[in-house]
Amino acid sequence: MKTFENKVAAITGAGSGMGQQLAILLAKAGCHVAISDINRAGLEQTVELLRHFNVLVTADVVNTAEQAEVYAWADKVKKDHGKVNLIFNNAGIAMSNTVEGHEIHDYERMMAVNFWGVIYGTKAFLPYLKESGDGHIINTSSIFGLTAQPTQSAYNASKFAVRGFTESLRQELDLSNYGVSATCVHPGGIKTNIAHTAEMSENVASLGMNLKKSKASADKIMRIPAVKAAQIILDGVKANKRRVLIGPEAYGVDWLQRLLPTGYQRLFVMGSKMSF
Repeated sequence: MKTFENKVAAITGAGSGMGQQLAILLAKAGCHVAISDINRAGLEQTVELLRHFNVLVTADVVNTAEQAEVYAWADKVKKDHGKVNLIFNNAGIAMSNTVEGHEIHDYERMMAVNFWGVIYGTKAFLPYLKESGDGHIINTSSIFGLTAQPTQSAYNASKFAVRGFTESLRQELDLSNYGVSATCVHPGGIKTNIAHTAEMSENVASLGMNLKKSKASADKIMRIPAVKAAQIILDGVKANKRRVLIGPEAYGVDWLQRLLPTGYQRLFVMGSKMSF
């Protein structure tokens, strides 16, 4: 896909952050957009930002953890726009806790949004992307889908799953003749709401971590503007990349995992102790 003009893109998590900026950049490029989010207020804000572009914009409140809602939305997008060329499975949540401290429902909720939401979005839109003959699936993983970190077992599990799912999907699409491709996105420190809305349990103190200090450190890392991240993603789609890394942290983690596939864990433990 060398141009987004006159294409139709569906975007989850478009009420803020990367999702919102993807919608703006795509609309600016002449792409019609169907946006969704669980947050109605954020969704309405994005609609307002898109109002001056000469493209068709539709917006729907969708909980990506609910299969029926995602499938109904996909059908509605096809009906409203006549076709679908791109699906950005971008919505996600984050939380920090120890494995011991996490309740089972924490893992279930994390997987429901971050992983099953990606599966629902992929499965619901794939028939329409095949029908278009020029489609692309963009699934958002994380640098936490490349390496694991303490207190991030739930988030790591969901993002590793997205990576495995998308890489398998890409190979199947390569073997097929659908005219559809797939890209897995691994953002580093992006200035988005996910960092501020992430749930961080007091249980991390059992590892010697200081809750306030950890949050402050996370804020310092989140320095890449969402609009820059969105542009990198779109450039990756045009280049038909299998994997898109965003930010120096992502490249650093990718390099570290390749160089020290298991040894990186010791380094992360040492680094965590130094930052407490």
